[in-house]
Amino acid sequence: MPADLAVIGLGHLGLPLAQAATAAGIDTIGYDTDPRPVAELAAGRPPVDGSLTASEIRRMLSGGFRPTTNPTELGRVRTAVICAPTPLGADRTPDLAAVTGAARALAARLRPNTTVLLESPVHPGTTEDVLRPLLEEGSGLRAGRDFHLAYSPGRLDPGNRAHGFAHTPRVIGGLTPACTESAAAFYGRLTDKVVRARGTREAETVKVLETNFRHVNIALVNEMAVLCHELGVDLWDVIRCAETKPFGFQAFRPGPGVGGHGVPVDTIGPYRPLRLVELAGQVNERMPQYVIQRCATLLNEHGKSARGARVLLLGVTYKPDLADQEGSPAAEIGRRLMDMGAVVSYHDPYVADWRVRELPVPRADSLYEAAAAADLTVLLQHHRTYDLQGLAVKAQLLLDTRGVTPAGAAHRL
Repeated sequence: MPADLAVIGLGHLGLPLAQAATAAGIDTIGYDTDPRPVAELAAGRPPVDGSLTASEIRRMLSGGFRPTTNPTELGRVRTAVICAPTPLGADRTPDLAAVTGAARALAARLRPNTTVLLESPVHPGTTEDVLRPLLEEGSGLRAGRDFHLAYSPGRLDPGNRAHGFAHTPRVIGGLTPACTESAAAFYGRLTDKVVRARGTREAETVKVLETNFRHVNIALVNEMAVLCHELGVDLWDVIRCAETKPFGFQAFRPGPGVGGHGVPVDTIGPYRPLRLVELAGQVNERMPQYVIQRCATLLNEHGKSARGARVLLLGVTYKPDLADQEGSPAAEIGRRLMDMGAVVSYHDPYVADWRVRELPVPRADSLYEAAAAADLTVLLQHHRTYDLQGLAVKAQLLLDTRGVTPAGAAHRL
């Protein structure tokens, strides 16, 4: 059955797009080479990262959404959006294997007048230098003449209801002005505002800038957290005061590490490295080890050794009130604690099973009993269900890496 849209890649980028399109009345198929998520979605079960609920998946299915592993479906759509993952490889550059695989599958079935969009995070130049040749060689069609080609950086803040798909402006950069307008017409059905970039490279670089902006600023406050602890200064109070400035300042807050799907890009293809981003990455990557140092110091100050200490970790996801663990520093912190001989357990209302080095970590059934029994409780993620005042009372020793406990109730990062 023909469809208006094919979303290629049913991960953290593709599913929200498919949801928004289906809600807008666009006949949508979701294509993925992995049969597991396709089968789960077809059965009405939500993704493991918790990005969509079971009821939301059911509404998508009842609205006509069709998940599939059949590539022939790609030849029956007017618009195709590639949302394949691009994790960083060993050389710290995005791995384009999933993108090129999606391009080849689409190219073999590409029809004239189709609009092809790329949303995956990529280096500037990827749409034109990598995706375009694959589509043209595989289809015999020419981009900008026989089909439209454009890039739009994915902009998602999982769990943020105020800035959902419809209320987040979309940046569009096409191979030609006509490509841009075709892409803008598509996204205009899904969002309140479309912003036109000069071309694909500018649109691709928007994603690089937005992601690196976050990581650099988090690195700054992470360094400030270490410095302020050494100086005996309350950084959380400093930030509270600083964010009252109505211009020239945006508040970021430190934490045990930086999680999420957006990874910093510190080397742009063959071009020179971004030295500030590279340094920021080093700062952020050191934070789990700093948390371990603080844990060991706190235990020692209270006459206990890390070896044999019972340590309870609270919140192992990368973001509050979500099940997604992508990039969460909890796993590294858990590994380092175990290497020191600590007896680690965890609690997270969104994660029923958590593993470190493929081994299951005991899950606390009763949060407050576990906190009372633990030698040290470490708040890694602030889920709204946590009663921080109650935790501070029950815990023998509490390290708050998010600065959310009442002043004086816990040791803060």
